[in-house]
Amino acid sequence: MASKGPEKDVEFLFSDEELREMSGLKTGSDFVEVTCGCTSHRYGDAVGRLRVYASGDLEVRCDCTPGCQEDKLTPAAFEKHSGRETARKWKNNVWVIVQGEKVPLSKTVLLRYYNQSLKSANGSHKGPNGRPCHRDEFVRCSSCNKERRFRLRTKEECRIYHDAVRNANWKCSDLTFDSVTCDDEEERASRKVLRGCLRSPSCKGCTTCVCFGCDICRFSDCSCQTCVDFTQNSKS
Repeated sequence: MASKGPEKDVEFLFSDEELREMSGLKTGSDFVEVTCGCTSHRYGDAVGRLRVYASGDLEVRCDCTPGCQEDKLTPAAFEKHSGRETARKWKNNVWVIVQGEKVPLSKTVLLRYYNQSLKSANGSHKGPNGRPCHRDEFVRCSSCNKERRFRLRTKEECRIYHDAVRNANWKCSDLTFDSVTCDDEEERASRKVLRGCLRSPSCKGCTTCVCFGCDICRFSDCSCQTCVDFTQNSKS
């Protein structure tokens, strides 16, 4: 399964109110886990543990029998494994227990990041200006060792940041959009956590503000492997 991405405090995933009364709740540094299941009219309930990551990834560990070895299943694979007769509708067929009742995943908040990830992959996730949202990033000066902020609101700003990252000898004096020198103080840590996420001012990285490639931050005239791969994939 794909990498889960940078770790995030669980408080940034769901609120206590949203998770209240969900059976088997367990939280980690970058995931939420709850009891889940899928019902077959022939075999009855298959119970498992659903783990939800902020990246949008979903994993199910099946506990249908004491000796079941199925682990890290997708919800669709768990649905099939359970023997559900009407498969391929896992969002409605896989359920969690809320206040003692079986509730389909589609009626819970647990698919929030899965749905956002799909939108991002399809290129349809947009910010208020109709373009993909990119969080602010930082590059460290090779001379003074201070981190400098790069705002990525336009294609030009993304290119400046992209070229700075590729330059191992990048210095404060290379900044073309701000009159910052090595003598200027670095931003305080409390300020650095504010990076332009639309969902949370202190977000540590989520599918809303972290872009994995789009026409604004990838460049057809750049020879780096990241841009070459994106250009080739977008043409296929």
